[in-house]
Amino acid sequence: MPLKVQNDLPARSILEQENIFIVEEDRALHQDIRSLNICILNLMPLKEETELQLLRALSNTPLQIDVSFMRVSSHLATNTSPNHLNRFYNTFDQLSDNTYDGLIITGAPVEQMDFTEVDYWEELTRIFEWSKTNVTSTFHICWGAQAGMYYHYGLPKVALPEKLFGVFQHRILNRKVPLVRGFDDVFLMPHSRHTTTPAEAIYACKELVVLAESDEAGVLLCMSKDGKNIFITGHAEYDRMTLHNEYVRDLGKGLEIHKPWNYYPEDDPLQKPALTWRSHSNNLYTNWVDYYVYQNTPYFWGQILDEEKRRKAQDRLTAGRIR
Repeated sequence: MPLKVQNDLPARSILEQENIFIVEEDRALHQDIRSLNICILNLMPLKEETELQLLRALSNTPLQIDVSFMRVSSHLATNTSPNHLNRFYNTFDQLSDNTYDGLIITGAPVEQMDFTEVDYWEELTRIFEWSKTNVTSTFHICWGAQAGMYYHYGLPKVALPEKLFGVFQHRILNRKVPLVRGFDDVFLMPHSRHTTTPAEAIYACKELVVLAESDEAGVLLCMSKDGKNIFITGHAEYDRMTLHNEYVRDLGKGLEIHKPWNYYPEDDPLQKPALTWRSHSNNLYTNWVDYYVYQNTPYFWGQILDEEKRRKAQDRLTAGRIR
C-alpha cells in the first residue's frame, strides 16, 4: 500500500529502505483517487520513534493512506525538537475543521496520574468529543485506550501492584468479528503499563465487545459495537527493541524494574529478543483500515455533513411548529 507522508519526514527514508511503498506528494496530488485520511494524535515523548512504528503498521493494506500528525497545544514536548514539531505537526485547533476517515490516539507516559491531573486532559476531551462527528473510526492505544474508555463510557483505571511489562499470550474470543479476522487462537503482544482498566468493568459495559484477553494482562482488545471506537491496551506497534530500550532507560533512572517477561532468549538481556508479534500487529491495523475505516467512511465528507446540518435544521423547524 502506498503511504503518503511529507517528503522530508525523517521516518520516510527508513521506510523506503525497508521497501515500504511511499508515494511522492506531487504524484499523489495528480492521482484521480480518494486516499484515506488518517490522523495520528501522537502523545508519546519520542515522537519520531512512534511515527515510524505506526507508519510501518499502516503499510500493509492495498489502500492509499494520507497521514497527518496532530499534537496537543496544552503540553510542551521536551523530547522532540521544536523544528520537527513545527514542520510535521499541527495542533487540534488547526485541524478541528477537518474530517478524517481514521484517527489514532497513542499512549502517553502519564498513566500513574489521575486523568484530570494531566495538563492536556481538557484538550484531549475536546478531541474525543470532536471525533464523534469528524472521524469514522478511532483507534486508541494503551493509556489512550484507558482515557478513551473513561471519557466515552465512564470506565475507571486502577493501579497495578507492579508494572505490567513484557510480551504476553492472548486468546481470541470472537473470531467472527472482522477486526480479528485471520488471527490465531492464541498470539503474543507486548504490554508496558502501570495501570489497567478492570476486565469486569469492560465486560459490564453493554456498549463494548471484548475480542482478546490474557490471563496475565487482562483485556487486550475491545471495541464499540458500531466499530467507531477501537481500544487496545497493549502496544502492537512496538518494534523488536522497544521494550529493551524502556528497560535500559528505567534502569538508568534507578527505578525498580524487572526484566520484560517472555522477551529475552533465556531471560538474558544481552541476547537479541525475538520479534514474535509483528504478523498479528500488521493484521490488526490492516483489518481496522479495511473494515472499520474504508468500508464505513463516506466518500464525500462535506456532503454528508451538509446533509446532517440540513436534517438538524429541519428537525428544529418541525419542533418549533409542534410547539
